[in-house]
This record gives sequence, structure tokens and C-alpha cells, in this order.
Amino acid sequence: MSAQQQKIRRMVVTGAVASVTAMGVWYGAGLKMRNEAKQVAQKRRETPPEEKIAILEEQRGELVAKRMALERKLNQLDMRLNGATREESMAGQERKR
Repeated sequence: MSAQQQKIRRMVVTGAVASVTAMGVWYGAGLKMRNEAKQVAQKRRETPPEEKIAILEEQRGELVAKRMALERKLNQLDMRLNGATREESMAGQERKR
């Protein structure tokens, strides 16, 4: 074989090995994600109702806090659109230390 043919063959083999390795990593990652999803679903099914209620109540508290923050920002925006200054729109919202 000539040097040019060896060089081409080496490049083809290197590309093939790299592609096989990449596909193996991708397939393995997919298997791991599916396995983890199955475990989470199984754990969710086995969770007692009291624990599910506690988790939902915690999530509700977080959502209510986010809603309150968004409502406060909307109120500030409305006040500023109606001509209030930044200080006026933020009155009563100072941090308590």
C-alpha cells in the first residue's frame, strides 16, 4: 500500500471508531435517563398520601410567594405608568432588618 492509501485508511478507521464511540455514549446516556425516569415514577407511586400532600403544600407555598412577588411588581409598574416616581411606587416595601 502506498503512503497516501495508508493515510486515507487511517483517517477512515479513526472516524469510524470516533462515531461508534459517540453513538455508544449517546445510547448509554439515553438508557440511563430512561432508567432514572422509571425509578422516579416508581418512587412517586410508592410515596404515601401524607407525604404527597406535604410536597404539594410546599409547592403551593412557593407558587403563592411567586404570585405575590409578581403582583407587587405589576402594582409598581401600574403606579409608574400612572406617573408615580420609583420611590413612590416602592413606598412601604422597604426591607426590614
